[in-house]
Amino acid sequence: MSNILRAASLFAVTISAAGTFVAADPGFASDVIAQASAPDLQLDPTIVVDVEAETSNQQPATSEMVAPQPAIEPVVVTPPVPAKLARLSAATLSQLVAKMPQLAALDAELACLAGTIYFESKGESLEGQLAVGHVVLNRAASGRFPRTVCGVVYQRSQFSFVRGGTMPVINKSGRAWREALAIAQIAQQKLWEAPAKGALFFHASRVSPGWRLNRIAQIDNHIFYR
Repeated sequence: MSNILRAASLFAVTISAAGTFVAADPGFASDVIAQASAPDLQLDPTIVVDVEAETSNQQPATSEMVAPQPAIEPVVVTPPVPAKLARLSAATLSQLVAKMPQLAALDAELACLAGTIYFESKGESLEGQLAVGHVVLNRAASGRFPRTVCGVVYQRSQFSFVRGGTMPVINKSGRAWREALAIAQIAQQKLWEAPAKGALFFHASRVSPGWRLNRIAQIDNHIFYR
């Protein structure tokens, strides 16, 4: 019986000492409580949760969803005339074409414009090729058609040479391509007056589509309208 009383006294003394130690060090007490109440978790260090990203992806609590906005097509802007081109002067369009540089690399807009001139009017006079080029540029600036040169060229059912949304391969070693590229630069940089000013449409003179449009001019084998 004395052993039981001795053990109970020793336990009471131990509890009292522990209480005194905890009271003297509240930081230790909070650690003890936290460790006692927290489950033994094993965290995977490879998993990182971006809370801001997670919450930003949540849909708003509403029955009405905002429809996605269509991409805004960039407005066609005529690039500034390079100093070398600005200094060019010629008495005739033929002389100006001869002075134009043959570029090794083309941006998309110039490539689309030159390709259209090539396929639609190669074999025509330089004035006729220039008129075709200006139709494309006039459309892009009109607000009635796509607002980029390539958008105009690849618009569905507008130019017969475009098949399946692509342009055929161009033979770039011949004179026809060199002229088309020179004319495209002249038209893009407004280095020569447009032969059919303001034209938005044209067709081959061998056909009669019966368009109820304002006829502007006939140049070579094409008739131009506004």
